[in-house]
Amino acid sequence: MISYLANPKRFDAFARVAIPVSGALAAVLLCAGLYLSLIASPADYQQGDTIRIMYVHVPAAWLGLSLYLAMGISRAVYFIWRHNLADVAAASIAPVGAVFAALCLVTGAIWGKPTWGTWWIWDARLTSMLIQFLLFLGYMALRGAIEDERLAARLAAILAMAGTLNVPIVKFSVEWWASLHQGASVLRADGPSIDPSQLTPLLVMALGFTSFAAWIVMFRMRSVIMDRRARALRLARESAA
Repeated sequence: MISYLANPKRFDAFARVAIPVSGALAAVLLCAGLYLSLIASPADYQQGDTIRIMYVHVPAAWLGLSLYLAMGISRAVYFIWRHNLADVAAASIAPVGAVFAALCLVTGAIWGKPTWGTWWIWDARLTSMLIQFLLFLGYMALRGAIEDERLAARLAAILAMAGTLNVPIVKFSVEWWASLHQGASVLRADGPSIDPSQLTPLLVMALGFTSFAAWIVMFRMRSVIMDRRARALRLARESAA
């Protein structure tokens, strides 16, 4: 499937269908998720209504990590096989991942104030997630600072691939170091430890955020491809003239 979509024309045909479908799916899931998380789900017996921040914070954290991993894989594909579409994918993913990583940090701070009594603490999970956010920003800064597109793409690929080492650090930081942050409560070997009344809205919001991220990334990718085609045609006409 990946090799099939590596062809820009095939990807364009796929994106024409996938973009409106993912956008509509995101709208439906996010509306349902907001209703379930803000109205239908009960307040937590310990945290009260503060628990509702989780329905945004956790999906944002998942996507902050997943999108960076996807960016790193895209960069590896470009670095090894020189697939230009992989370069477009990574460049399109970076700002979207940065937004979700930032959303994770902001909502975590909002949750931390009433729960821990502070907006921020240099906890292993929080610090490693901050590094993840800075890696997104560093990637975009490096990509935009070098005028030579090929050199910029290769250097950014090296940074993105190296940065993937931080993904497992974020994931397992709670188990590896003493941490105030709670451990995994959904992706566990013995099954989720969250009550179904809270797990259902969390999963719906996660699917909604994922569909929304897919919609933005594919839209950005298609826009870049169309822009490159337009530039190539303009250069060809100028050369012919």
